[in-house]
Amino acid sequence: MEIVTTRDRLDLKGEADAAFHVKWPEFLFPHDPIMKRYEAQVAEFFPQFDVLLLDQGRVVAGGWGVPIRWDGTVADLPDGYDATMALAVNGHLEGIEPTTLSYMTVAVVDGMTRQGLAGRVLGALRDRGVDAGLSYVIAPVRPTMKPKYPLTTMASYATWTGADGLSIDPWIRTHQRMGATVLTPASRSMVVTGTVAEWESWTDMVFPETGRYVVPDALGLVDINREQDSGTYIEENLWVQHL
Repeated sequence: MEIVTTRDRLDLKGEADAAFHVKWPEFLFPHDPIMKRYEAQVAEFFPQFDVLLLDQGRVVAGGWGVPIRWDGTVADLPDGYDATMALAVNGHLEGIEPTTLSYMTVAVVDGMTRQGLAGRVLGALRDRGVDAGLSYVIAPVRPTMKPKYPLTTMASYATWTGADGLSIDPWIRTHQRMGATVLTPASRSMVVTGTVAEWESWTDMVFPETGRYVVPDALGLVDINREQDSGTYIEENLWVQHL
């Protein structure tokens, strides 16, 4: 298999976008406003941290990260995914020297999961961070099994382990098997708002009254306010540290 950067193989961008888009809930991408605001600058400023894994020329996995300045303490961690993206772009524009690579997104195409491909992408990104002189590698992880437990806080979920002492969550466990340690919840990792009609479209649900709703693929509850014609979802992720 071959690792390339997306910029090196722009001809594969359409294939990669189509393969990876289905991995994310409709209400997150492309509706996260921070993603929409900064994604073009991320692609322009940090192409070396945007990679694709190819198998006989076909995209089978990919991922990207951003460099930020972090002092290595829990107190200095960004709020989560959105804040990390903004911190990376604004830090670059302000000439702030980064210390840390933050993984942002890793995805494997359907039919190629459970083959260690996500780990290979993580490893390739980590190596690029080390080669760039970055001291730390972290990630605001979106646990894959957490939507099954939307009423459970991330702090509690992070303590659920199997007989081997590792997390019950497959994605957290992937990071742990690479040597990562769990740091703390990212309590305001992503924030998505929309009208009630938009939320009904994104989720294929109806929201007849004001309240908090369990929504497919959401890690927590969505707050619907019929009187204000709004819905708000605040996603909680989990910070882990590799280096």
